[in-house]
Amino acid sequence: MNLLRRIIATGAAAAACAAAVIATTASSPAGGSDAPLTVAEAQPGSVVEHFDYPDAAKIKEEKGITLKRGDGRITLADCSSAAGLLEVWSRDDSRVCFRTTGTSGYLTLEIPSVHTIKGSADHTAEVTLTEPTAQPQEVTVPKGKWTPVGEPLDPQRREYTLVEIRTSK
Repeated sequence: MNLLRRIIATGAAAAACAAAVIATTASSPAGGSDAPLTVAEAQPGSVVEHFDYPDAAKIKEEKGITLKRGDGRITLADCSSAAGLLEVWSRDDSRVCFRTTGTSGYLTLEIPSVHTIKGSADHTAEVTLTEPTAQPQEVTVPKGKWTPVGEPLDPQRREYTLVEIRTSK
């Protein structure tokens, strides 16, 4: 008999809770009601990672390169900060360096007039370059090796823009 009372009491409590939830969610604050927000409505939205590169606008202004998206394993670095960085050389003899970490990484970007890339000490890189009137150029850059890309590989010597870097160990 004691068990039966517990089951009935538990069922009644569950029904009361369900009724309270239904009553609370049935009134919509968006409809102009002064009803308080439910717990779900009062919570902030979920965080969604878009993988946009942090401070991209500032970097574009200072360095003239566009860093778009990545997984955080290929990051812009000061070329004098360490040995073994991935180095990107462009036509105006400017050098941009990237630190590569993890077992793999990717970064979408725009660096115009790229002609040579030196692979990082720890990662092989697959790079993609584009030129408006030609097919994209995909080049493998071995670890620690200088590799011609873009203009030197094109018989017409057109300028190519580096648009993607993918690394792997």
